Amino acid sequence: MEGLLEFAKGPLLGISLLVMVLGLGRHVLIQVHSLLAFRGDRMRHVRWKKILNDTLSWVLPGRHLVPGTIFMSVASIAFHIGVILVPLFLADHIVLWEGFLGVSLPRLIPFWADLLTLVTITAGVALYGYRLLTRRTRDMSRLNDYLILGMVILPFVTGYLAAHPHINPFSWQSVMLVHILSAEALFVVTPFSKLAHIVLFPFNRLSEVHWQLRPGAGADVAEALYGEEARV
Repeated sequence: MEGLLEFAKGPLLGISLLVMVLGLGRHVLIQVHSLLAFRGDRMRHVRWKKILNDTLSWVLPGRHLVPGTIFMSVASIAFHIGVILVPLFLADHIVLWEGFLGVSLPRLIPFWADLLTLVTITAGVALYGYRLLTRRTRDMSRLNDYLILGMVILPFVTGYLAAHPHINPFSWQSVMLVHILSAEALFVVTPFSKLAHIVLFPFNRLSEVHWQLRPGAGADVAEALYGEEARV
């Protein structure tokens, strides 16, 4: 078991991170290349300032909350915050980043790390239930949507159990191995799934460029689909 753990924390982690970085980098290069292909009048009328403001508004997406889905929207926001902060700033993870990347990041206080982990797990389970039990989202969901969400939640559950042996019903080595392998599987899957939106999101706001929609067309489409309360 110790040999497997060392292999998972060493070469396998490096390989999985490399796959994710190269895969996401490819997405970015393709998007940049497609933007550079647009020239002349096609780019002259793009409202870059509005696109930038819309993109930045999603950092604190209060104005994008849709009445009737407030609870699940808040759960989604909390889930994304935890998914970003815990892997990057958990003290145990900082050691890995320092070893592989040679960078030192600030560490989360253990209390906040535990709280964020529990919030992320709770929010993820809520989103899972919402997707499964709500007809509109269930009709739009495929098997891989459930699998990916489960894959994101699993490293948080196993990581929390590994960090709290008094509530862990399994051996520490087995839980830690599942934690590492599930995270590495997530790294490998990310560039080939919807999770690639972690780098594609800013480009997704460029619909006026890619699709050459007239100004305001995105809002009209959202209103047609979801009503006047929809926000894009």
